[in-house]
Amino acid sequence: MAKFVSYKNYFLIAAPNMLDPTFARTVVYLCEHTESGAMGIVINRTMALSVANLLERLDIESQSERLHSEWLYDGGPVQMERGFVLHSPYQIFHSTLQVSDQVMLSTSRDVLEAIGRGETSPDKFLVSLGYSGWSAGQLEDELTANGWLLAPADESIIFDIAAPKRYEAALALLGLTDSGLEGWTKETGHA
Repeated sequence: MAKFVSYKNYFLIAAPNMLDPTFARTVVYLCEHTESGAMGIVINRTMALSVANLLERLDIESQSERLHSEWLYDGGPVQMERGFVLHSPYQIFHSTLQVSDQVMLSTSRDVLEAIGRGETSPDKFLVSLGYSGWSAGQLEDELTANGWLLAPADESIIFDIAAPKRYEAALALLGLTDSGLEGWTKETGHA
């Protein structure tokens, strides 16, 4: 039996042969990966709803104009009614997981309240509804089937690059381009 390898703090980049339309051309930031399964947030699919709109719906005061132009992300098909916030290191909120030295994941209301206050929030953040999840062995099977490319995560892609450019930026971590993947087939393997 092969030794388990965790890909926590990696990007899953959808390969051209990704058949699931939910994940075609996505970049998923893996927040957790154990022998029991994996959990991540899609970081390059925005929704037609701003963070300010979400806060208003939750009766959380928004004091930052910036939040009207910060879009919510479609983090994945699991628990779409729940918020997940990737953010730069700050304080520990009621429900926070430190994914790396540069990225934390919080799911409690207090992180949204801090973002609404503006001056007392993490410098960088991405708010998603839903997450992407895999049961034990499922992600490994998808990797074996060449559905995903793997790259060590770069927090600047999560926080500093515009969402429509994140797929290409993640591919560049592997020395690949979108046009360079045109001949990709299941048999050619992945990086």
